[in-house]
Formats: sequence, C-alpha cells, structure tokens
Amino acid sequence: MIDFDARFNGYVEMINSAAVKYLGKDTFAGRESSGLTAMLDAMAYSLHNGGKRIRPMLALEFCRVCGGNPEKALPFALALEMIHTYSLIHDDLPCMDDDDMRRGKPSSHKVFGEANALLAGDGLLTLAFETALSAPDMSAAQKSAAGLELAKAAGCAGMIAGQVMDLGNENKQVSLDEVKNTDRLKTGELIMAAASVGCIAADADEEKIRAARSYCADIGLAFQIVDDILDVTSSTEILGKPVGSDGENNKSTYVSLLGLKESKALANKLTERAKEALSVFGDEKEFLIMLADRLADRNN
Repeated sequence: MIDFDARFNGYVEMINSAAVKYLGKDTFAGRESSGLTAMLDAMAYSLHNGGKRIRPMLALEFCRVCGGNPEKALPFALALEMIHTYSLIHDDLPCMDDDDMRRGKPSSHKVFGEANALLAGDGLLTLAFETALSAPDMSAAQKSAAGLELAKAAGCAGMIAGQVMDLGNENKQVSLDEVKNTDRLKTGELIMAAASVGCIAADADEEKIRAARSYCADIGLAFQIVDDILDVTSSTEILGKPVGSDGENNKSTYVSLLGLKESKALANKLTERAKEALSVFGDEKEFLIMLADRLADRNN
C-alpha cells in the first residue's frame, strides 16, 4: 500500500513552492512597477492562504498515472490553483457572496479593499495563462490543447456560468437537477479540467482522458454535497469561513432538498462510482481511490 500522506504532502509542497516562484519578483524582472508590487502582495495573500490544492494535485497525479513526470504538468497545475483562487476572491466580494472570512483569515477585499481585491483576482486569472503557456517541458501542441481545456472550464460556459446560476438560485426554490447543473459548472468544470491537463501532459489516450474526467466529475459533485453538509453541521472555527450562509440566503442545497442522510448517501454513491471509473489505470489508481474516500469523509 502506498503512503498516501507522503504523496499528498509531497504534492502540496510542490504546488506551494511553485506558487512562491511564479509570484516572485524574478518572474517579473524588467516589468517592475509600484502597481505590480501592490498586486503581487494582494495576489500572494490569497494564493498562499492554504487550501487543499486538490485541483493541481489531480493534474499532477493524473500525469503520473498516465506515465508522465508530474513536474511536466506543474505549470498547468499551478494555473488551475490560480484560477480557483481568483474565483474565491471574487466570490467573497460584497457584490457576490459578501463573505468576510476565507480559510480562517479576512477575505481579500477586507484587507486590500474591493477594487484591489477585484484586480488581484483578475491578475491571478491572467497570470494563470501566462504560467501555463510558458510551461518549459510541454510541446506547443500540448500547451495549446491543455490551455484550451483551462479556458473552456473557467469561462462563460463553464465556471462563470455556474457562478451566475448560483447567484440566481438565491431566495428561491430550485430543483435538485438545477442544483446539480449549477455545481457541475461552478465546481466540476475546473476539477475535470485538472484531469484533462494532467493526461495531456503525459500524452494519454482518449480512453484514459475520459476515465479521468469521469472520476473528477463525480468527486467534484460529491465535494460540493459534502460542502453543503458541512455548512449545516460544522463550525466557522473548523471550516475557516462562515457557516449557515446557504440558509441565510435561502438557497436550495442538497441538504435542504434531500436532508442530511440522503445527501451523505448521494455523496458516497458518487464517490464509489468515481472509483469504478479508475479501472483503466490498473494498479496506479490507489492514491486516487484513497483521495476520493478522504474527500468524502472530510470535516473541513
């Protein structure tokens, strides 16, 4: 059996080290300005503020299980985390979810002001593509294919569409299918993109890409269901962000539509289906199986 924690922590260290590098001054040599300095501070505040690093980790692991070197996919993995972080900065803004805390610290707009928080999110989004497209070990064809996957997942038909739908779901009852469709876009698209870019970096075939995306689609939905459960069962101290906000905004969630017991059962069903999709990866799937179980059983 593999040492799950050793691999998990090794990936986190890789991602965090890359984040320091790509937001470092050497990356911007010759482009210095007072505006850049202010933005790097704001961008780093959120990017370095912990997080599970699940999206970039999936990119690295799928590259590995497809026979590639995870280092090759690292720029794209970091790009995924930059895009995810930008979305969180914007989600917390007063015009969106209006949350004052993120991962146990004041949200970006509480520290840097609304304008600079907005710009920090914009900066991370554009730096994500600069980072990805400068990947030194991927061919032009690989960068083009993986970059397109990132753009589609993060764009107006993907994550942004999901955010629009999520805001529109406030203060009204919506169906379970509508909640699933919202989460498939808002959360699932970027997680599926992680699978795609990792596989592309390893020159994987279409069968493996489909299997990887299927796994990520199911764990992404299960992840959101667990989030909804924790919003009513956990505490601000454990989660590092306010709890109960879904109820305050009268949003339809898995818990409000199904109840706690059925919501947990659905998350477990999706987790089991995700693990079944990994059969194409043979003995290399062990970490991904354990990761799915850990995400389903998490408390934060």
